[in-house]
Amino acid sequence: MSENTFMGVPREKIDWCPAIDYSKCNYCMECVKFCPHHVFETVEGAEKKLIVKNPYNCVVFCRACGKTCGLDALSFPDKGKTTKQIKAVRKEGEKNE
Repeated sequence: MSENTFMGVPREKIDWCPAIDYSKCNYCMECVKFCPHHVFETVEGAEKKLIVKNPYNCVVFCRACGKTCGLDALSFPDKGKTTKQIKAVRKEGEKNE
C-alpha cells in the first residue's frame, strides 16, 4: 500500500480527518504530541491555536488522537459513510479501467 492511497483509493478522495470543536478545546496539545503523522499544527498568536494542517496525513479510520482528548474536542466522519465512499470510488475506478 502506498502512503498516497488507502485500499487502492487516492488518499485525497477520502474524507477522513479530525474536526476540532473549538468550544471544547482547551489547547492542551495532547493530540499534537500524540500524532506521529503531523496532522495538527499549532499557530502562535492566532485565535485558533490548533489547526488540522495536513488532513491527508491522517490514517484512514484512525481515531487515536481523539482518545487522548479528555474534553472530546475532536470528532471524525462517520466510519460507515467513509467505507461506502471508498467502495464507490473503487467501483468507479474499476469501470474506468
